[in-house]
Amino acid sequence: MHTRLFRFVTTLAIMLSLWGGVLAQSSGFDPSRMDRTTEACDDFFQYANGTWLKNTQIPASEASWGTFNMLRDSNNSILMGVLDKATKTKAKAGSDAQMIGDFYATCMDEAAIEKSGTKPIEKYLKSISKAKTAADVQRQIAELHNMGLPSLFGFGAGADLKSTNTMIVNAGQGGTTLPNRDYYTEARYAETRGKFVEYMTAMFKLLGDAPDVAAAKAAKVLAIQTRLATASLTPVERRNPDLGYNKITVADAQALTPNFDWNSYFATRGVATNYDFNIAPPKFFKEMNTMMADVSVDDWKTYLTWMVVNSAAPSLPKAFADENFNFFGKHLSGQKERQPRWKTCVQNVDGALGEALGMEYAKVAFTPAAKARMNVMIDNLMVSMTERIDGLKWMSDETKKQAKVKVSTFKRKIGYPDVLRGYAGLTVKRDSYAQNILRANQFQIARNFKDLGKPRDKTRMGMTPPTVNASYSPQNNDITFPAGILQPPFFNFNADDAINYGAIGGVIGHEITHGFDDQGSRFDAEGNLKSWWTPTDLANFQERASCVAKQFDGYEVQPGLFINGKLTLGENIGDFAGLTVSYYAYLKSLQGKPRPADIDGFTAEQRFFLGWAQVWAGKYTPEAERQQVAGNPHALPRWRVNGPMSNMPEFAKAFGCKTGQKMIREKVCEIW
Repeated sequence: MHTRLFRFVTTLAIMLSLWGGVLAQSSGFDPSRMDRTTEACDDFFQYANGTWLKNTQIPASEASWGTFNMLRDSNNSILMGVLDKATKTKAKAGSDAQMIGDFYATCMDEAAIEKSGTKPIEKYLKSISKAKTAADVQRQIAELHNMGLPSLFGFGAGADLKSTNTMIVNAGQGGTTLPNRDYYTEARYAETRGKFVEYMTAMFKLLGDAPDVAAAKAAKVLAIQTRLATASLTPVERRNPDLGYNKITVADAQALTPNFDWNSYFATRGVATNYDFNIAPPKFFKEMNTMMADVSVDDWKTYLTWMVVNSAAPSLPKAFADENFNFFGKHLSGQKERQPRWKTCVQNVDGALGEALGMEYAKVAFTPAAKARMNVMIDNLMVSMTERIDGLKWMSDETKKQAKVKVSTFKRKIGYPDVLRGYAGLTVKRDSYAQNILRANQFQIARNFKDLGKPRDKTRMGMTPPTVNASYSPQNNDITFPAGILQPPFFNFNADDAINYGAIGGVIGHEITHGFDDQGSRFDAEGNLKSWWTPTDLANFQERASCVAKQFDGYEVQPGLFINGKLTLGENIGDFAGLTVSYYAYLKSLQGKPRPADIDGFTAEQRFFLGWAQVWAGKYTPEAERQQVAGNPHALPRWRVNGPMSNMPEFAKAFGCKTGQKMIREKVCEIW
């Protein structure tokens, strides 16, 4: 018991040092981070965070720095302590401690990684080199997929979007390396394509090719990937679930792509062909079919070799890992140096063995009392959401009834899984870092296929306990809050309620209202892709959503670079609606109680908005900003604060904003 107490106090001390004394304040936020020379009603993000922004430098190993990064760093420090201990403990083979310890040890053993060279991937490269026919190429694709090595398309068991209690086989677009389709097709990314060719050329040279041969191979890979990308959905199109749904039989898939032998592919993957098969988008697979006939076997071998070495690069010797970082880290993200090895290894253990590692984290950093308080807050926000639905003037009673059914059936996952799946059957050794990754991949793939033919388990938690994130699943109609995000400053057990409702309450509201954004609103209370709106109500909703999209289209991140309002629409609706729902949940929590006193000169209402604004404190490199705008559905932090608040009369009232000030929009958007 004394040991547990010491570990918990140590955790708090780490967080206290990171947040400059936040926990010492009853308010739960830090006024010294503010810029009071800026008017709150002109730029609230700057007002709430300006001094912090001025004084904070992005670490050389990071593409961005802010609240999320600092909390992840704190969590990583705790996890490193767990892993260091595990590496020094003689644990039983197959136990969680043995697996996380050995995985971490092999990752940290850079000398062994250097010594092994490309040996971990040589058998795959040799197998690819022996391909002589199109059938051989297709078998190689299936074999690589069995090892978790990506190529050509994605494949796995997943939910039937229109019958989500059922597991079906899914195949989707894939096979590219750059962040999304636009990087291959738009003139503004010509420099990145040039850097990509340089990166590939360097990697082929490391595999032993002469410079001219390596350059020719890089050009071939770019040509193949460009064809795949051109046939793919854009980031905005991928937000439409209908475009990702095309359920047919395997026989029908064979007719769609006669040049690709699905029966042989399924056999190599060990999957029966009697399951329903979702293969989408059809245009992608039609192009893949054409390519199977007109791309030479030698070019396919070059492409598959690239997919293997690029995927494996971070686990290979330093020369390969450095080239990988130079492109993805330096060029695409603006990082100046690789992060410390221990951080990389902590993150990789979390990715491969997150349940085993995460439960140790939860013992240290998450208490039953915190979980109970989160449940109370969620209860209050659910009531608030129902009341908001009741009060809508633009929605009919018929649709309101269905919306309230959906709210009433929301499920929640807080902190960590209630039922652990374990890792029985997985082998982790101290023989090879790359082999541990491949064995973990195989284990997860096999476990995924075992779900076929069974009712879908909606109780599973999609994120590991230490994750600093939250989510809504339209197929499960549930919200998830891992223990990793339920820490200061998002959730401060000792803080003023106004701050907590603005911070974690806004996050809860955001996830709840994802069930009613442009995507989530397409799924019913059972999680099925099915319309529950009247046509008039749907048109009303879409009109209001288009107001939000247009608003964000107008935000200029860099000269000539604007946020994509359609790409970020779901997240922006989540911020706007979630903050509104949380605000009224907070007011409801005050009923029957004395009015809270001002703290640090701020009213309770003002503290609510400061709570939201300060958790979004963040800075990005110019490269990271461009990458975020190009393909990330989240707007950048400044607009996640100013965007929703500029539509909220509650914010304007709290800070006495007047017409004409920048935080007061001429045309206010209204949804929930």
